[in-house]
Order: sequence, then C-alpha cells, then structure tokens
Amino acid sequence: MKGFSMKTYLLGLIGHGIGLSRTPKMHEIEGFHQGCPIVYRIIDTLLLKRSINEVLESAIDFGFQGLNITHPHKQEIIPLLDEIDPVAASINAVNTVVIKDGKTIGYNTDVTGYGRSLPGEISGEVVVQIGAGGAGNAVAYALVAAGVKRLMIADMDENRSRLLADNINSALGVDKVEGIGLTALEESIAASFGVVNATPMGMQAHPGTSFDTSWLTPRHWVSDVVYMPVETQLLREARALGCKTLDGTGMAVGQAVDAFRIFTGREADPARMREAFLQQGQERKD
Repeated sequence: MKGFSMKTYLLGLIGHGIGLSRTPKMHEIEGFHQGCPIVYRIIDTLLLKRSINEVLESAIDFGFQGLNITHPHKQEIIPLLDEIDPVAASINAVNTVVIKDGKTIGYNTDVTGYGRSLPGEISGEVVVQIGAGGAGNAVAYALVAAGVKRLMIADMDENRSRLLADNINSALGVDKVEGIGLTALEESIAASFGVVNATPMGMQAHPGTSFDTSWLTPRHWVSDVVYMPVETQLLREARALGCKTLDGTGMAVGQAVDAFRIFTGREADPARMREAFLQQGQERKD
C-alpha cells in the first residue's frame, strides 16, 4: 500500500436499479491500496424517487467530490453541469462528474475505458457494431478513435444507426461510419475483421445473441460489452469457432480505471481493479 493520505474521497453512483453494481468496491479497494480512503455510495434515483437535479444538488451540498452516472441519467445530467469535456459533449453522454469548489465537470470514461481495452490490430480494419443505443455511442467513438478503416453500425431501428453514424463522423471529422439495416448484417460481417455486440443481448434478462454466430469465421475478432455474465453465449460460440474475443470486463474495468484517475489524480492498477470486479461475481455465486 502506498503512503496514506489524510484526504478521504466521497464518491457515488447515480442511476436506476444499481444495487448490484460492482463499481463501489472497485474504487474502495483501489483507494485502500493507493493509500487514499474512498467512501463510495449507491444513489438509486428510482428508489429515492428524486430527480437527477435534486440528487446532484444534494451531492454538492453534502461534499461529494465525484459521481459516476449511469442509466437513465447520462444525457439528462448534461444541462445541469457547469462544464463538459469535449469527448462527452461529442457523444452527448456523461458518466463521470467531478465536483470541485461547488462546480461540476462532466466526462465520459466509457469511451476511454473501452478504447484502452481494444487490441492494436483493429487499426485499419473494417468493423461491424450491432447496437446504436447508450453503450453504442461510446463504443463507436472509441472504435473510430482507435483507427478502424470503416465502421458499420446496425440496429433494429435503422434510423438510429444512421443518426449515430452521422454524429460520430461529424464529431471526429471523418467519413468512415455507416448506419446499416439488419438485412445487410450478414453481408457486412462477411466483409469485416471484427464484430462488436453493443446491445443487451447476452445478459441474463436478454438471453441469446444479437446475430447468427454461424456467420463468423476464425479470422474474426469478437467483442461483447455485456459483462454479466462475463462469458456470454456470443463469446462462447465465437471462441468455439476459433475467433479472438474481448469480454465486457474490458469496458467495465477500463471506465473505472479512468474515472479513478479523474477523481483522485492517481493512476489505478487495471489488473487489481479487474480482480476486484471479478471477485464480486464469484462472491455472489458462493
């Protein structure tokens, strides 16, 4: 453990139905090892029956130094903040808020968190992303920032996939993202190097896969943003076909690593944070 700091950080997670979140322990355990005590609180606005505006004002009044923001508040918190980081502004979503001297600054570590987990070999390659919702915004931005040659985004709502493509092209000043319909998905995957699931498919409440995995070949790299369970049906079937895979812990841990740095000014140990993340899953099985 590093030298002990007299400063204690009071942090919180704001969202709906977040009682099982693994984020609090990740930060508290890392803070212990870093010698900077962290108290991390769950703030469920659904249970409290409070608006995001009320909760944010209370957090400021009670001396919170930082907040993580999750569904359904990542967009509605934006007009309540004093400043917004350019990356968060470009995808219109904030998941991390720093509170300093009564002022609030919003960031998006979903983008940087997913980006830090990406393999270098995707640069210059064609990638297909399924899902243009909340997670899809951050994933698409990270993929293009990582240097993919072309990104095709498919969604049940084709208009939403095209809107996201236009937004990412505009935000990054490129012309390499295209929104497509599900009818073009098989052909697009056949022409791609990588496939990313940015939908809830694979979660326990949404079993199955977002596309027919028989379309995959051993040359494909497959990523899933779902992390409960860590081994989704998609990743299991992709590995059986000989594909390289990236599970959802990369994004889940990566965003926490970057948020920890923003909150404390210290570099977290990604391996230790991942261990804390996975240990919580094991505890719930025992």
